[in-house]
Amino acid sequence: MFNNYFYKKNLFLKLHHSLKTYSKSPSVITTGTFDGVHIGHKKIINRLKSVAKAKGLQSVILTFFPHPRMILQHSSSIKLLNTIDERKDILESLGLDHLVVVKFTKEFSKLSPEHYVKDILLNGLNAKHIIIGYDHRFGKNRRADINDLIEFGRQFNFIVEEISVQDVEEVAVSSTKIRSALNMGDVKTANMFLGYNYFLTGTVIKGKQIGKQMGYPTANIYIKEEYKLIPQNGVYVVKSVLQNTAFYGMMNIGTNPTVDGEEQSIEIHFFDLDQDLYGKKLKIELLERLRNERKFESLDTLRTQLNKDKKVALKFIENSSD
Repeated sequence: MFNNYFYKKNLFLKLHHSLKTYSKSPSVITTGTFDGVHIGHKKIINRLKSVAKAKGLQSVILTFFPHPRMILQHSSSIKLLNTIDERKDILESLGLDHLVVVKFTKEFSKLSPEHYVKDILLNGLNAKHIIIGYDHRFGKNRRADINDLIEFGRQFNFIVEEISVQDVEEVAVSSTKIRSALNMGDVKTANMFLGYNYFLTGTVIKGKQIGKQMGYPTANIYIKEEYKLIPQNGVYVVKSVLQNTAFYGMMNIGTNPTVDGEEQSIEIHFFDLDQDLYGKKLKIELLERLRNERKFESLDTLRTQLNKDKKVALKFIENSSD
């Protein structure tokens, strides 16, 4: 049975792009990038919800965008598992009360530890309980650590709960392993650590129509966020949900070397979908990797390979579905 990213959304979650819109209700908070929102993150989120329920507090995730490295390291080539919109959608499904996305700027990075605690955690979010990792650092030049936060807690009357070393390392290792796996095209391992199928979100644009000429019309996906991690070039079995119906297909990530292509493209051939998709935004779940991209002698040779790929993909879908 395939994991499914398309969870039922939590209609009660409130999304805030500014601290000014938060109601100032007493809260329990955890903070971080939560890139991927994988199984390690979900363990922390479950603890957050448990404390909120037990103490009658609002559960709040405080996250930042852009990623600090994008602002502080201009040469950073960091690739993220989720775009900010994808991250919001996943978190929306997990039963939280509030998601607060603070814009990260150079000015924000210069906040002193005390001003961060007073302005963001206390005056902004009315924190009564903070769940944070032992390696958490904050304030200008990241000079304050969890011991400083505990001392601020004593001073301003909030509780600091330390996430165990094991749990923090689980999150770090999972994130690293997911990125590494996707860079090698290993979607099976990535999906296992995520707890759902890795996916790409993009808009269908017009391509060169070469696939259509061979009897394999494709939806060409444009992803505007350059920081989104694109898995290793190759051919994948994929799934997309349109109007509550799942459609399967195969996707090529690569440069189309058989026709001397140079730029990377993302193209999906759906097996049983016959409708105009131009301009539509699609979420494409990656289920399995079939093979590397390669250059064929001719379009006829490529067509023969695509016929083989389709048979393998359909067999995989048949064996993996309910």
